Amino acid sequence: MNSQKPFLGVLCWEGGSNPKGLEQLESLPGNSTNPLTYSFPVLFKRVKGANYQSVLVSPDTALIGPMVEAAETMIEQGVKSIITSCGFNAIFQQELAAVLKVPVFTSALMQIPFIRISLGGRKILVITASKKDLKQEHFQAIGVADMRGIEIYGMDEMPEWSKISRSPDQPLSIEKVEKEIVSLAVTAKEDHPDAGAILLECTDLPPFANAVRKAVGLQVYDLSTMVSLIHDSFST
Repeated sequence: MNSQKPFLGVLCWEGGSNPKGLEQLESLPGNSTNPLTYSFPVLFKRVKGANYQSVLVSPDTALIGPMVEAAETMIEQGVKSIITSCGFNAIFQQELAAVLKVPVFTSALMQIPFIRISLGGRKILVITASKKDLKQEHFQAIGVADMRGIEIYGMDEMPEWSKISRSPDQPLSIEKVEKEIVSLAVTAKEDHPDAGAILLECTDLPPFANAVRKAVGLQVYDLSTMVSLIHDSFST
């Protein structure tokens, strides 16, 4: 593979309409929208109309067309795979994969079957940006119909993180956000001592994955672990 060619295409939310806290999180290395996250060339394409409301709160199927158009533009430039900047795009997985000519990975949640079969019945603790907005439909769209052994915890229950929806014009304390993520992971493990792994659904959470690993002593999967697998599958 020619390392000078773009390998990955990232479908991003449109600019200028998202909460201030999300913009802060997107600037962190490890976030899907930060070029420093990747060790290989990546293209980013903003999708008109894609934002916190239309993707996370009220998924809008009208976005599929613009997402396909943006992805095809990047495919023409040579990308070998497509990901997105929000795990809630899982709900569009089947429609996008059916049309695009390269593999599509809309969400870190797509790792669930892989993780589940490795754990021998132990639970998977899913930490999501918003528990109330993560529906059965998101899981069904990525082929996960059986929810047994999947325990969901939402960052929307944490005070600093909840500013994203409650006070979208206010900045976040990144230090407080990290403490909240770690605290939630510790609580999840205490609730389910039989858990075998943690999966971070949100693409804003990977910058804090190592802190979670140290705190709970479990495998932690996220968008970064999925991207590594995708990249390695193409490497020569």
